[in-house]
Amino acid sequence: MQTLVLPTYDDVVAAAQRIEGHAHRTPVLTSRTVDAELGAQVFFKCENFQRMGAFKFRGAFNALSKFDATQRKHGVVAFSSGNHAQGIGLSARLLGIPATIVMPHDAPAAKVAATREYGATVVSYDRYTQDREAIGRQLAEQQGLTLIPPYDHPDILAGQGTAAKELFEEVGPLDALFVCLGGGGLLSGSALATRALAPDCKLYGVEPEAGNDGQQSLRSGSIVKIDTPKTIADGAQTQYLGNYTFGIIKRDVDDILTASDAQLVEAMRFFAERMKMVVEPTGCLGFAAARAMADELKGQRVGVIISGGNIDLDNYARLLAR
Repeated sequence: MQTLVLPTYDDVVAAAQRIEGHAHRTPVLTSRTVDAELGAQVFFKCENFQRMGAFKFRGAFNALSKFDATQRKHGVVAFSSGNHAQGIGLSARLLGIPATIVMPHDAPAAKVAATREYGATVVSYDRYTQDREAIGRQLAEQQGLTLIPPYDHPDILAGQGTAAKELFEEVGPLDALFVCLGGGGLLSGSALATRALAPDCKLYGVEPEAGNDGQQSLRSGSIVKIDTPKTIADGAQTQYLGNYTFGIIKRDVDDILTASDAQLVEAMRFFAERMKMVVEPTGCLGFAAARAMADELKGQRVGVIISGGNIDLDNYARLLAR
């Protein structure tokens, strides 16, 4: 059995060099209202202002920029509920690589439309009855495409880690960092940056209450698989962590927390009303968990990575009107 070689912080540094000038160095925002509520200094790394609206562009561009001439000619295939799809689609267009994306038929319409506008071919499937990985592998074999999964890939997670790297470079060491968790690409990449730049920082992954496979996995010591969770956090409707991502999470993450859909809606409303930002439900996971831990965070310097802002406006309005 082949031993898994986990990426390191050096891979994050290399990824940062590859994406420089292509990915936005997103802003870090603060809110006096949040600081007063938590009794802490809170820094929001706003990946909702990243190209294509989410952190996924970082990993996608890093992975595709490493393709050789043959891979570039034949193209890439990926599977995604939306943000990885758009990240691959835009990166492929910028690099002149054909892209095919396997997306669930109930993916947010705005994410599907954006993926097609970037020039990618979209293949639909039913997330509750079909295996997206099997579909992706079949397309790769039939058409000679290179499969780039949404999170369990060294180049993907190294690219995602550049967001936390930038946050620490801008604000310095933190006492705690909250990162949303689906398949673990952003959290594991953030872990590499955190342990290198702020080794004493408490690192928390946050996933939907309805889909706490990561929490179960961390506490049991092995990857736990669940049914597709029903949650408004569509970017975190994953069924299990990856081998690469779990290997890093198990070693470097302090704990995994959960947030309810109701808490996510409250966080969305706060971002809209007080910080004038559109944040998708998945992007609210970190802030929702930080709010719930306010008593423990008093007097601390706290980071929150907002993962993205891609949501259908009609759905956004419905959720905020609840």
